[in-house]
Amino acid sequence: MRALVVEDEPDVADDIRAALQAVGFVVDIAPDGRDAWFSGDVEDYDIAILDLGLPHLDGLSVLKRWRAADRLFPVIIVSARGDWTERVEGINAGADDYMGKPFEMGELIARVRGLLRRAAGRGSSTVAIGPLRIDSQRMSVELNGVPVRLSPLEFRLLDYLAHNIARAVPATELADHLYGTADSGDSNAIEALVGRLRRKVGAELIATRRGFGYVLDQPA
Repeated sequence: MRALVVEDEPDVADDIRAALQAVGFVVDIAPDGRDAWFSGDVEDYDIAILDLGLPHLDGLSVLKRWRAADRLFPVIIVSARGDWTERVEGINAGADDYMGKPFEMGELIARVRGLLRRAAGRGSSTVAIGPLRIDSQRMSVELNGVPVRLSPLEFRLLDYLAHNIARAVPATELADHLYGTADSGDSNAIEALVGRLRRKVGAELIATRRGFGYVLDQPA
């Protein structure tokens, strides 16, 4: 999964990035409103954590521009201001959640996961596909009740496919969400990663739809 952290305080941005990376996210940081608006407009993020007090362009303006351009990824506003009118304005502008500073990183991660589950139409952190059980909160996988050892990259790929269940995901999209823009993988790397996953969880669960991508679905 890929997250955009919009925060002009370097220490806070680094703390949020570390917390997200610890649970498997690829994280980009935008230190001001102009960078945030551009990044959210041209890149494909799964979620954004957006501060309001930003240089050059304030956070509410960034959010309004994203929504006006039909950029619909979930957004959590974080702000030290805490005024209830600002919370209302943020929600009305298209935010999905609001957290006052300071906050606990564990709560932020819980809210991020909750928003991603709702965006994917999932009611819990666990999804089952045939004999396969994926728990995105515990970052664990079981096949027929037996734990499967996956590398962090393998788990992130499998979890992303699970968040897009029954949809063919192109290799370019997988590379973007696994590696980010700074270190984007190529289609051969994704093919090799999918091959390793198939050997561990069963080839029948990850199908290739030629010209479209890879799909995780119930076995026939």
